Amino acid sequence: MVSTIQWIKKNKSLMQSTAECFKKVKSDCLKFIKSQETSKEKFSNKDKMLKSFLIPVCFWIVKKANNKKPYFVGLAGGQGTGKTTISSIIKIILEKYFKLKVFKISIDDFYKTRKERSILSNKVHSMLMTRGVPGTHDVKIMLDFFKNSKSKNFKSIKLPSFNKAVDDRSPKKNWYNIKEQPDVIIFEGWCVGARAEVNKTLKKPINSLERTKDQKLIWRKYVNEQLKTKYKKLYSQLNCLIYLKAKNFSLLQKWRLKQEHKLWLNTKNKSSHKIMSKGDVINFMQTYQRITQNMFKFAPKYSTIILNLNSNHQIKTIKYNK
Repeated sequence: MVSTIQWIKKNKSLMQSTAECFKKVKSDCLKFIKSQETSKEKFSNKDKMLKSFLIPVCFWIVKKANNKKPYFVGLAGGQGTGKTTISSIIKIILEKYFKLKVFKISIDDFYKTRKERSILSNKVHSMLMTRGVPGTHDVKIMLDFFKNSKSKNFKSIKLPSFNKAVDDRSPKKNWYNIKEQPDVIIFEGWCVGARAEVNKTLKKPINSLERTKDQKLIWRKYVNEQLKTKYKKLYSQLNCLIYLKAKNFSLLQKWRLKQEHKLWLNTKNKSSHKIMSKGDVINFMQTYQRITQNMFKFAPKYSTIILNLNSNHQIKTIKYNK
């Protein structure tokens, strides 16, 4: 009986805190969500998304982050799952209600330059010209960033920014500049936390791109080796991993096409863009497919928090792993 009463008191207190937090962050969160909507694409159940899922996640982060500075939150999910939107809302809540200093960055910002990828593609495999998979990021910059952000003698940090519309790194004047040591760092990306496959499963091609362009398994083995070594070292430094789980890969393709269309709508100088057609997106996503499907299978087992998404892009359920 005592444990039941304690449980009721604890949950009643959490519900009150959630309601109080919602009141304070609602207008900022809804304003941001509105900026992500188009005339045809509107978010639904916004209040529920905040109250039932994202505010409780923030309370969880704050409780865990107490003793660590900065606290590294990894946030992963297939293409188009809403990583940028969800991580931005978490940032708003942590800053507005909990008064924390939060820095958010995507693994995409650490892509190698076009020139560097061109050299890599000539040296190892032509498919490495396409940004995305492990091996196409500058891991050294990421490791330095992780190390420097934890330093007791924190100095300002400059970090690259990547422009997908031109498929290259932005000029240095547009780079991020972290002037104060953050309390929380949100590190998001489609392959954040991904783990290497066993060599046996690499042999069988899973799509037409692997069948025709990687017959000797050079690309697959190279990418997998990167996950086994450099990326394993990088991801081991995350304090927790939030995983956005979609139902299947074809749903991700549908969402990713919408994302590319939005990018096209928001690009002012359309003549110089490198935004993709539908066929380009399908081909591009084939380079992501192997790791994405491997994460569907294994990431829910090792992630700290799993947000399950339904077909309408909404968070359906949440699971906290021990």
